[in-house]
Amino acid sequence: MCSHQPPCPTVDSVSHLTAVIVSSHPEQGWSLLSDGTIVFDGTGELLPDGRVVSPHRPLGTLAVAA
Repeated sequence: MCSHQPPCPTVDSVSHLTAVIVSSHPEQGWSLLSDGTIVFDGTGELLPDGRVVSPHRPLGTLAVAA
């Protein structure tokens, strides 16, 4: 799906989220990347082959009592 140069990383690449956004819909909470991945604001993903990547929010810093 990616037609620009240099091409974006493939969907199976670790860095696939660096693909260019070709359509953004912040009011609906998702964006389409040039590699065909749909990325949701909740950090979940829908890959072009139909696989689903569950949300993967980073854990916040834990406060430690002194």
